[in-house]
Amino acid sequence: MDIHPIETEQDYDVALAEVERLMDADPDTPEGDNLDILVTLIEAYEAKHHVIDLPDPIEAIKFQMEQMGLSRKELEPFIGSRARVAEVLNYKRHLSLEMIRRLHEGLKIPANVLIQPSGS
Repeated sequence: MDIHPIETEQDYDVALAEVERLMDADPDTPEGDNLDILVTLIEAYEAKHHVIDLPDPIEAIKFQMEQMGLSRKELEPFIGSRARVAEVLNYKRHLSLEMIRRLHEGLKIPANVLIQPSGS
């Protein structure tokens, strides 16, 4: 395959097909080198053209609650009273900076997810 910059979706599809073909290539071989180059080109193209939006902060909290098996009561150390937890989870109150810090540290939710405006 002639390796060149990925500029179109067609180039992208061809590169993906070639990566699939080369997946079993041994490192330090011409095929392995081509695989490394193509993966780098694909990652650069995806970062520019296939941007994935960050999740809504409240949905991220709910997802993490589900993953960790947490109840609303168990969010109180991070958000505040039971009423405050309900307000936040029902989009009635925004997260404060202190809540964001505690949720980030305690539940390991990325801060860049928590600081964005919530959807509802």
